[in-house]
Amino acid sequence: MATFGEFLKKERGKKGINQSDFGQEIGIIMTDISKIENGRKKFPFVNLKNLADFLEKDLEELKTLYVADIIVDEVHKYKCSDKVFSIAEAQSKYIKNKNVKQGELEL
Repeated sequence: MATFGEFLKKERGKKGINQSDFGQEIGIIMTDISKIENGRKKFPFVNLKNLADFLEKDLEELKTLYVADIIVDEVHKYKCSDKVFSIAEAQSKYIKNKNVKQGELEL
């Protein structure tokens, strides 16, 4: 599995275009594309739809990869064990179920 930046670099390579042309297509300057591909900068979320359209990829799939990359960075930043992922998954399911139950209430 690749980081989001590595994914971008691979997809750009498949298109056979340079960083400048790639950036123009999705609305990001070339120097930022370089930083994103090398993990020194985060991809701007506001450009995710442009990226999905240009790569002809599902937006939800890209959003999942994007957010997963952020989560992994945070886990490593705080030097947490991988156990945090299973706990986060359980918390996510709990919140979804809690919100569904609250949404079903009729007064």
